[in-house]
Amino acid sequence: MFRTALRNVLAHKARLLMTVLAVMLGVAFVSGTLVFTDTLGNAYRNQSAKSYDNVAVSVTSYADPTARNADAKDEPGIGAKTLEKIAGLDGVASATGRVDGFAGVADPDGRLIGNGWSNKGANFAPGKDGKDTAYTFTEGTGPLRDNQVALDKDSAAKGEYEVGDKVRVATNGPVKEYTLSGVFTTEDGAVNAGGSLVLFDTEVAQQLYLKPGYFLNVTVAAESGASAQKILAEVEPLIPDNAEAQTGKQLADDQAEQIEEGLSGLNQMLLAFAAIALFVGVFLISNTFTMLVAQRTKELALLRAVGASRKQVSRSVLSEALVVGVVASVIGFVLGIGLATGLRSAMSSFGAKVPNGSLVIAPTTVLAALGVGVLITMFAAWLPARRAAKIPPVAAMGSAHLPATSKSLVLRNSIGALVTLLGAAAIVAGAAAGKDGKMIIGGGAFLALIGVIVLIPLLSRPVIALVRPLLRRLFGVSGNLASRNAVRNPRRTGATASALAIGLTLVTGLSVLGVTMGRAIDKITTDNIKADYMVTMASGGGLDKSVVTALEKAPGVKAVSPQQATSLKIKDTYESVSGVVPGDIEKVINIETVSGSLDVLGKGRLAVAEKTAKSNGWKPGDTVAVEYDDGKKAQLTVGATYKDNEFLSPVLISTSLLAPHEEKPYIPEVWVKTDGGMSKAAEQAVVDALGDNPAISVMDQQDIRNTFGGMINTALNIMYGLLAMALIIAVLGVVNTLAMSVFERQQEIGMLRAIGLDRRRVKRMIRLEAVVISLFGAVIGVGLGTFLGWAIGQTVKSSIPGYALVIPWDRIGLFLGLAALVGVLAAMWPARSAAKLNMLTAIKTE
Repeated sequence: MFRTALRNVLAHKARLLMTVLAVMLGVAFVSGTLVFTDTLGNAYRNQSAKSYDNVAVSVTSYADPTARNADAKDEPGIGAKTLEKIAGLDGVASATGRVDGFAGVADPDGRLIGNGWSNKGANFAPGKDGKDTAYTFTEGTGPLRDNQVALDKDSAAKGEYEVGDKVRVATNGPVKEYTLSGVFTTEDGAVNAGGSLVLFDTEVAQQLYLKPGYFLNVTVAAESGASAQKILAEVEPLIPDNAEAQTGKQLADDQAEQIEEGLSGLNQMLLAFAAIALFVGVFLISNTFTMLVAQRTKELALLRAVGASRKQVSRSVLSEALVVGVVASVIGFVLGIGLATGLRSAMSSFGAKVPNGSLVIAPTTVLAALGVGVLITMFAAWLPARRAAKIPPVAAMGSAHLPATSKSLVLRNSIGALVTLLGAAAIVAGAAAGKDGKMIIGGGAFLALIGVIVLIPLLSRPVIALVRPLLRRLFGVSGNLASRNAVRNPRRTGATASALAIGLTLVTGLSVLGVTMGRAIDKITTDNIKADYMVTMASGGGLDKSVVTALEKAPGVKAVSPQQATSLKIKDTYESVSGVVPGDIEKVINIETVSGSLDVLGKGRLAVAEKTAKSNGWKPGDTVAVEYDDGKKAQLTVGATYKDNEFLSPVLISTSLLAPHEEKPYIPEVWVKTDGGMSKAAEQAVVDALGDNPAISVMDQQDIRNTFGGMINTALNIMYGLLAMALIIAVLGVVNTLAMSVFERQQEIGMLRAIGLDRRRVKRMIRLEAVVISLFGAVIGVGLGTFLGWAIGQTVKSSIPGYALVIPWDRIGLFLGLAALVGVLAAMWPARSAAKLNMLTAIKTE
């Protein structure tokens, strides 16, 4: 029977091609994901281990220069005396102090090199030989004077800088100009993440990032034969309480674990989409084997007649599936390796520098990829195999098509209706449960999707019947025949449409949820922001207070208020506070007062958000005891309450009150209002006032809206890209169904040609049939996806003010249009084959 199965596979190569493609794409996704994440993880682990090769012990300081504790402020890191003591320990070859923070340089067009968060500045710490082991210089030397810097090789190339050039460097303060002393290579994580690294003289770096004479970290190198554990034990008593010492091996192991955890999320997400693609592929595979079994009814019946048992016939079909699964899985695995290589290259093209390293193909990856491909194919072929085993020998003398019994259809429809209702009920219940209903909706969605898939053959007749008059009126005989062909085999139509329905359910659900959330966030931004511009650091860190002073002096600027983030200790709890400029804050942010007036901010009083005031029992006129960041205490009066605002903390206070207590305030953004509103001239005035600083971002209102809503659109586009694999497989299903349907209906098509249906109308008939099936699946998917999008939205609406369901009709129209296009394209080859059939040969075909 296995030889028979092998001969059947070879005899039906063309008809099994789409099945091979579906399995191949799914396996490629699985194997590509596993190889990619294994390779990436191995490369980063090796890089991490390499960066700690010469580190016996590392000391890390967690001190905050703005901390409340006075002792911590006196000791903001690891002092020079402590460093000397560590360097003098037995077995220590050298002890190097490190300090780092944000630093950015511009490219020739004035734009920041890197993406902000991975732009770093550090100190050059040469040893007795004048070299710093962390950096290898390819040109020049490290910075030895306060007016010099060195740049990593990639950043120097992007900025077109050469040794001796003047380089404008932006830190958290004003831009300064330095002379480039050298260019180096390094294993530093910032550079490998696609950012930049600027090296300063040690004293300059300490002044910029910490305090003269102090370091954030210390790396200790051991003498040959010295024990890292022994050095660690001697270092620990020397370091302050706000520092921690670990061996280089411990750090490398910890970092490797973090890399593993970081990649596991990516791995799971990609595998989830691979599972969706394979799930869609099940319908294509099952459809293919169902049609093959139907077309070989006589052949299988004859096998039964000459003595083959039911188990042997079933094993024959499953053996065909095994061969197809193995071939497709092997090809898919090889394709997956290519996909992993491509993903790695793509990361580099997006600016992320991936460490060098060979591809990692683990034995588990090979087994997982091949196992998934073969098992999915066998599972999808199981039902057709059962049906094949039930073919009675007498069928060898009868029709080649055995229609499903009415009993089986009634049972199928009853089960489908029950499962669909249970799923819908669970989705509604989950939506009613609010933020705690996500898991219920997930279970309901699974049941509803399965139920609808089971019911699709039943739904096909009434739904397609609605468009039959339109097709007949527009396309005549071809349209009438196409609509009838689409429902003549409901099971086949249902299986084909199901693949598209699954893909579009997910795509539509994501679109409804994404567009609705995007509109809500956009509305929050539009309703609350009156400022023309928002000024922030590209690194996402805080702005220097000199930025506020510079903007206040800029021509054409009429209101400037920082959003100075801090906290006040009130009643043994810390309340989040926004330090603002009285009088200006109302001009840049729309604040709706509930009681009192915001004018009280200028009188040294507090304004409190409505919910916070209620929870604490505060009202205007109440006095509260507060403790500032520096530990000093005061009595402040609540002067006003306002409606909660997404852009402000629950408590507002004048920056003038905070100034004596915060030497280095944390200012994440500054809001600016200009005289004539937004214009190129006004924006340029703001940019010029900031010294054309590449590290500072100046955003107008549209940029602000894009910043807050752009992440949703980016996430949607990534999801669309990942779901494309499932949709491609669904398209293959349409092609396969039509191709095999044409083969099955050769005699019928020959008769149609004989009685006057020309080739053009035959092609149109096949194309319209494909469009009808595709649109049917798309309509089901869009309907179910919209329902799911609404339900999931109900679980997040409480956390998003102004959330209101938005149906993206434009995108839904696009999805339906693409589904129709899919039908047209999928029908090209089958329609051409049908039109080329020889009438007489087709009529004689059995």
